[in-house]
Amino acid sequence: MAIDSNVMKAFQDQLEFTGIIPVIKLDDTSKAVDLAKALRAGGINAAEVTFRAAGADKVISDMVKAFPDMLVGAGTVTTIEQCDAAIAAGAKFCVAPGLNAKVVKHCLDKGVPFAPGVANSSQIEEAMELGLDFVKFFPAEQAGGLAYIKSISAPYSNMKFMPTGGVNEKNLNTYLAFKKIICAGGSWIVPGDLIKNGDWDGITALCRTAVNKMLDFQIVHVGINCADENEAKDTSAKFAKMFGWEQKVGNSSVFAGTAVECMKSPFKGKNGHIAVATNSLRRAVYQLNALGIETEKKATEIDADTKAVYLKDEFSGFAVHLVERK
Repeated sequence: MAIDSNVMKAFQDQLEFTGIIPVIKLDDTSKAVDLAKALRAGGINAAEVTFRAAGADKVISDMVKAFPDMLVGAGTVTTIEQCDAAIAAGAKFCVAPGLNAKVVKHCLDKGVPFAPGVANSSQIEEAMELGLDFVKFFPAEQAGGLAYIKSISAPYSNMKFMPTGGVNEKNLNTYLAFKKIICAGGSWIVPGDLIKNGDWDGITALCRTAVNKMLDFQIVHVGINCADENEAKDTSAKFAKMFGWEQKVGNSSVFAGTAVECMKSPFKGKNGHIAVATNSLRRAVYQLNALGIETEKKATEIDADTKAVYLKDEFSGFAVHLVERK
């Protein structure tokens, strides 16, 4: 049977929001729940549990039972038997290093998303023949990296990718900046030695560092609420004169350089607002909401036309809004 389009959209949305999908080879199945807790604490609410280790289905089952909202899938699914075992364990998706049409079709007929591995145009077209618009690109770095993905993906406007293999904290953002890439798989945030030693705090720290680097929050300007246009011009002129910045008059505000915006009339926030840039509005809002910080829009409500998203709370009289870095 065909997978419902809403199921596929929700699946791809959660992949995109998480951004980083840890590829896990867990030999000791008793550590499954502790590992899942560590990932979630670090902002990673997803996992690809590879069948390269015995007991992968038990790991998947334990993670899903402990955290039903976690996007737990099965990796290295190369046979129909593995596919059935993964689905029976509660896997919400399956992934493979290559493309076996029989296995892919079997999984899709069960109503579970499948991301086969591709490394060339012929495999992309084979995936399309199976009705897929999302694939794993593997091995990413060894097959040519981002430049190669951009090259071969050009004719396939609707195809999206999850590069895996050689992706790490140094090149993650380079990959994610390409709009056809919705997430990246990697094992650097779940190193074997930390798992073996049960260093869950260490794994959480690696995850949080990776998420923070992926989002890359930076203050880009501060908005000051002025009583009227004259005060806005006067205030911005003072900043411009002091620091040698250019004064730019706009429709609703006057900028001094790029760091200070003087509003021509009071806007959001008792005193003004603080603008924070990020690499992805959707991922940023998802992560903030997971931390209990409310925003005026949910991640699922953000589209290409969304210019900014405000936090619901003010901070010492200042509203805070996020903007996506271009």
